[in-house]
Amino acid sequence: MRILLAEDNNTSAQTILPVLVHAGLHVDVTDTGRGAIEMLRNYNYGLVIVELFLPDMDGYDFIASLRARKIQTPIVILSAIDKPHSKIKAFSIGADDYLTKPLDPEELVARVQAILRRSNGYSQPVTEVGNMALDLNQHTVSVAGVPVHLTDKEFAILELLVLRKGISLTKEALLNHLYGGHDEPDIKIIDVFVCKLRKKLQAAGAGNLISTIWGRGYVLNDSQPKKTVANRISPATHYQENRVPQLQAAGE
Repeated sequence: MRILLAEDNNTSAQTILPVLVHAGLHVDVTDTGRGAIEMLRNYNYGLVIVELFLPDMDGYDFIASLRARKIQTPIVILSAIDKPHSKIKAFSIGADDYLTKPLDPEELVARVQAILRRSNGYSQPVTEVGNMALDLNQHTVSVAGVPVHLTDKEFAILELLVLRKGISLTKEALLNHLYGGHDEPDIKIIDVFVCKLRKKLQAAGAGNLISTIWGRGYVLNDSQPKKTVANRISPATHYQENRVPQLQAAGE
């Protein structure tokens, strides 16, 4: 899952960032509130972590600005101020959590993971789709109890499909989820990743959980979908998906 960290203290950022990345989170960093707002307007993030006092605005104005723009991305506030009135004010205007410095990085990771699960409708870290189990915290996948090895990019795609189960995702949305608008390769790389992911899941016995929605993208279902006009693969698409493994899967 891709998240955004808005922190102007370099020492604090360098302490937090490796722990978040080690937990399997893709993190973009900015040191201003306006920079964070602009990134949140242009890209999809699962969550934003923001220092209460940034150089150009405080966290309260940041929250109010986001919510006024109808951006409902979950917000975690970081602050050295451990006063009830500060926390109450943050929660009352739309913050989802408030952690005081000095931070316990592991606690931050646990809280971030819990918020990400809840915001996507999951109370437990492990979610099952058919006989496949995906652990959102440990970033592991198994089919009928047998582990399935996925690359980071393959897991990130499967994670988003699971969290948006039943909703078709465009290739553009998947590309943004993987790269966040930074150094993005050709969009055809999504076909490569999905093709490889499908093969691994099918080989493990999960069946064809990922369906192609012609002209729209991909969707994950609980079981093999019935053949309908909406998800029938055209000959051109079938040809393309048979040849995409020949493309270089850059970025794995």
